[in-house]
Amino acid sequence: MIGSCLSVLAGIYSRHRGKAPDKNAEKLAARIIDWTLHLKPANGATQWSTRTLAAALQTSQSRVARVWAKSGLQPHRLRRYKASNDPDLESKAADVIGLYLKPPLNAAVFCVDEQTAIQALDRLDPVLPLSPGRAERHGFEYYRHGTLSLYAALDTLSGEVLGKTTERHTSADLLPSWKS
Repeated sequence: MIGSCLSVLAGIYSRHRGKAPDKNAEKLAARIIDWTLHLKPANGATQWSTRTLAAALQTSQSRVARVWAKSGLQPHRLRRYKASNDPDLESKAADVIGLYLKPPLNAAVFCVDEQTAIQALDRLDPVLPLSPGRAERHGFEYYRHGTLSLYAALDTLSGEVLGKTTERHTSADLLPSWKS
């Protein structure tokens, strides 16, 4: 009876009691966030990685990753945008949107865009399919057939999309395709 009580009591006490909380953890987290947002790495990189920031702050890479995750920082991700410096942009945009929403009587309104220098590639190796535990795989070697220009137009009334590819990129290539 006494032996079994002692073994139960021995199970209450752990062999490894863990580590005391770091008193400077909040200050270090604030430094990690501040450096991430306001400083650039000395090695010429465009943004910090967890390893380079950890080395600079003399802490662990996993601590930097935890702080970034907790604060929602993702310095490796980049989104681009284009701001216009045209003072008349708002009125021009209103004219275009008005044309789409209420076109002139008996008029066909098209939204035309172009994508130039599309590479026409053929993979040399077959694509290996997705399987459990393995992603779809593509060979890195390809045969290049040159480049194409893609012209596309959206008929805003019917929703029909018209498209054409050409080997060259000239207005003469663009215009005849919409007249037919």
